[in-house]
Amino acid sequence: MSAVHYSEAQMLEWVGRFMWPLLRVGSLFISLPVFTSHGVPARARLILAVVISLALAPAVPTPPAIALFSLEGFATVAQQLFIGVLTGYILQLVYATTVYGGNIVSLSMGLGFASLIDPQTGVQVPVVAQIYLILTTLIFLGTDGHLLLIEMLADSFQTIPVGVDGIGLPALKALLAWSSLVFSGGILMALPIMSVLLFITIGMGVATRAAPQLSIFSVGFPLTIGAGLFLLWSLIPEAVQNAARLLREAYGLVRSFLLV
Repeated sequence: MSAVHYSEAQMLEWVGRFMWPLLRVGSLFISLPVFTSHGVPARARLILAVVISLALAPAVPTPPAIALFSLEGFATVAQQLFIGVLTGYILQLVYATTVYGGNIVSLSMGLGFASLIDPQTGVQVPVVAQIYLILTTLIFLGTDGHLLLIEMLADSFQTIPVGVDGIGLPALKALLAWSSLVFSGGILMALPIMSVLLFITIGMGVATRAAPQLSIFSVGFPLTIGAGLFLLWSLIPEAVQNAARLLREAYGLVRSFLLV
């Protein structure tokens, strides 16, 4: 019985059909919110990346025969990793925006000292920021945002074939311009509550000047915290709309990078 011989080009094609999707999908799960949480084990992320890559392998166009341990191979690997990480990083900016807005509200209410461990980053963030993070996460998962990103990443193999060329400098400039949303979007989320609390603080300052015996600490803190909690409860629909808008803009930016 004669032995079957395979050429190097055939072996590179078989390996590449699985390895290139694995690099893009795996790097996406490294940076994608929710999946980067400490509650999601690294083994679960690896299994998800392998399963999705196996499902995508038959639909991936035939990759070029690139020697893996060459300069071109290392550059191609770096480009695939960059595409996946960039896709998840854009969503991380949305979460950073909500955290920034929650920090501003917490400081305005006097709750800046009340913080919890954020499961996404492992650092302490104010309680109000945790509320915004939970809302954003529920919207992200409830609207199948993770599935949409995986679909766009799968379609990107048609628009951005495997190779050294991929996302270039214009995309990075657009990302840097869009990253200013972290500050502007966070301020817009917190602006209604900040404005009301500012007027309350001004009123307390006038009352203190009119009645010096009034203790600003015994009256002002409960008033600002109570008003802040009431405003948070009243503005939950607006917070949901802001989070949904930020996610839609993030999906549009990802689509402009991967599918245009």
